[in-house]
Amino acid sequence: MDQVARDYNYRIMISDPINQMVYSSEGEQGVMYKDLKNILQNIDKIQSQLNEQGFAVTTNTSQNQGTSINLTGYLDGQYTVIINTPMESIQTSATLSGRFTAYVGILLIIGGGIAMYIFSKQFTKPIEEMAGAANRMSNLDFDVKIENMGEDELGRLGQSLNELSGKLEMTISELKTANNELRQDIEQKVQIDEMRTEFLSHVSHELKTPIALIQGYAEGLKDNISEDEESRNFYCDVITDEAKKMNRMVQKLLTLNQIEFGNNKVEMERFDITELISNMLASNQILLEKGGTHVEFDEKPVHVWADEFMIEEVVSNYLSNARNHVSENGTIRISYSRHGDNLRVTVYNTGKHIPEEDLDKLWVKFYKVDKARTREYGGSGVGLSIVEATMKAHGKDYGVFNVKGGVEFYFEVELDKK
Repeated sequence: MDQVARDYNYRIMISDPINQMVYSSEGEQGVMYKDLKNILQNIDKIQSQLNEQGFAVTTNTSQNQGTSINLTGYLDGQYTVIINTPMESIQTSATLSGRFTAYVGILLIIGGGIAMYIFSKQFTKPIEEMAGAANRMSNLDFDVKIENMGEDELGRLGQSLNELSGKLEMTISELKTANNELRQDIEQKVQIDEMRTEFLSHVSHELKTPIALIQGYAEGLKDNISEDEESRNFYCDVITDEAKKMNRMVQKLLTLNQIEFGNNKVEMERFDITELISNMLASNQILLEKGGTHVEFDEKPVHVWADEFMIEEVVSNYLSNARNHVSENGTIRISYSRHGDNLRVTVYNTGKHIPEEDLDKLWVKFYKVDKARTREYGGSGVGLSIVEATMKAHGKDYGVFNVKGGVEFYFEVELDKK
C-alpha cells in the first residue's frame, strides 16, 4: 500500500466502521492527515452519493496543500478508504501529457510530411517524365522514350505517348520526303524552263550564221551575180555545206536535249569496248589518213557495262574533237587504265594546250575556244556537252587535262567483273 502511494503520489487512509483510522500512508503527523480526518468526520454529507454509486469524488482546499481531489469508497462493506491526490500533480501530469501529445503530434506531422513527399515524388515522377517527353516531342525530338512503365493508368499513358512519338516521327519523315520531292520537282521544272529558254537562245544564235550564208549565196544565184559555171557551183557547194552543218548541229542538239531531259534512258548492257572503238576508228580511217594523222590503239578485248549506243556517241565526239585539233601529221592515241572497278578510256592528241581558264568551260553548250577554227571544221560546240550529259547519266567520271605535247580527254565505264 505504501509503495502504491509513493509511486502514484497518493495519500491513502483507511478507517473502520466506527471511523477510527486503521491505516494512513503519511501517519498521524502527515500534512494531509488532518484533511483526510475532516473528510472522514463529515462522511455523512456524501453518504447518499456513496450509497448510490459506491464511491464519491470531492475536492478539498487547504492552506498548506491547496486544492486536492478525494476519492472515497468502501472496502469489504466495512472499511472506509479515502485516496487523496493534489490537483497540482494532476495538472503537472496533464501538462506533461499535453506536451507529450504535442511532441508526438509534431513528429507525426513531420513524419507524415516526409512520407507524403516520398509518395508524391513516386507518383509525380512518371508525370514529370511524360511532361518532359512531350516537351521534347514538341521540339521535334522523337528519340525520347518513356521507360519503366507500369501497368496502371500512367503506364498506359506513357505507352500511348511512345506510340504517338513513333507515329509523329514517321508522319513528319513522310512530310519531309514529300516536301523534298515537291521542292525537287519545282527546281526541276524551273531548270527545264531555263534549259528550254537557253536551248532556243543558243539554237537561234548558232543558226544565224549558216542561214545568213545560205540566204546570201541563194540570192546571189537568183540574181545571177556570177555568170560562169564554176562560181555557181561554188555557191551551191557553200549552201550544201552549210545545210549539212545545220543538220548535224540540230541532230546533236536533239540528242543532248533528250539526255538532259531524261527522255533518253540509260540501258545497261555488257559489250566489248575495244571492238566498239576499233569500229569507230575504221569508219573514220579516210578522214584520219587525209590529215596525215597517226593513230595508236592496241588494246585487248575488254568487256564493260554501259549503254553501248551512248558510249559510242562519247567515243565519236572525243575522236572527232581529237581529229579536229590534232597537230599536222600528229598522233591520236587511245589507251586504257584501271581505276577501282572502272575502266578509264583516254583519248590523246598532239597539239596546242587548252588555256587553263577554258578547261572547265569546254562542257558548256556552244562554248568554243577557237571560234574561227571551230567553224572551219564544222564544229557546233555541242559534242562535249553531249559527253558530259551522257557520263552524268551513267554516274561516271570524265574530264580533260593538258599533258606533255598535247591534250588528253577521258571517260570511265564500269568493268565487267567476270
